[in-house]
Amino acid sequence: MPIGLIQTTTGIDPAVEARTLSASIAEAAALGAQLIFTPEMSGLLDRDRARAAAAIRHEADDPVLAAVRDAAAKAGVWVHLGSLALKGTGDKFVNRGFLIAPDGGIAARYAKIHLFDVALGSESWRESAAYEAGEDAVVAATPWGGLGLTICYDLRFPALHRALATAGASILSVPAAFTRPTGEAHWHVLLRARAIETGSFVVAAAQTGEHQDGRATYGHSLVVAPWGELLLDMGEAPGIGLATLDLDQVPAARSKVPALDHARPFRLVAP
Repeated sequence: MPIGLIQTTTGIDPAVEARTLSASIAEAAALGAQLIFTPEMSGLLDRDRARAAAAIRHEADDPVLAAVRDAAAKAGVWVHLGSLALKGTGDKFVNRGFLIAPDGGIAARYAKIHLFDVALGSESWRESAAYEAGEDAVVAATPWGGLGLTICYDLRFPALHRALATAGASILSVPAAFTRPTGEAHWHVLLRARAIETGSFVVAAAQTGEHQDGRATYGHSLVVAPWGELLLDMGEAPGIGLATLDLDQVPAARSKVPALDHARPFRLVAP
């Protein structure tokens, strides 16, 4: 199963990002990718919430989603559009990802469950101040099996990934915009852990570099095999990465260490 990852340095103009993503999807498809992954916030990355609000649309009106659906249909490929900032049902936005089918239709949606409210020295992030949390974990059907959908900070919650794997996911997608401090400390080890724990492929398309809004992201889009081996590390440069997934490795890894089957309920005893 040939896949492609698009590593981007997303800016503050969705029209520019729509063109960039469309071209990258076409290029990855021409290189043989049948399922293409993009990062979290593929259409807009802007810490200035007032400025961002002027560019954020409802799903039906979002130009990046429309462009990616068109690009997927023209290339005849599946695309996991990692996420977009969209208007929600109330005053807050939603961080929502999409699985796009080769006919351009939306095959699945996932809204980020765990919101990034963290202080990192001089950096402070309060995602919940502007975004509403999702509630539903999602396994999407593909021709290659179940695809478990997550977004960025979800990576730190192993119970979510376990639930996706036990519900039929063979591949876990973790689109992200990881900060540099957390990326340097935790990105590789957490992604490898989620793959090993669940016996799944983990595909993590990431934002990278210095962004127009002043933030810096870690990059290093990864593909991890079910036994924990790194199949792809894209480093820090924007671009397209390719990998091939041998899905027979999923049942092989799970039969070697059947942790998904061995989990038992337990009683917690604490002071």
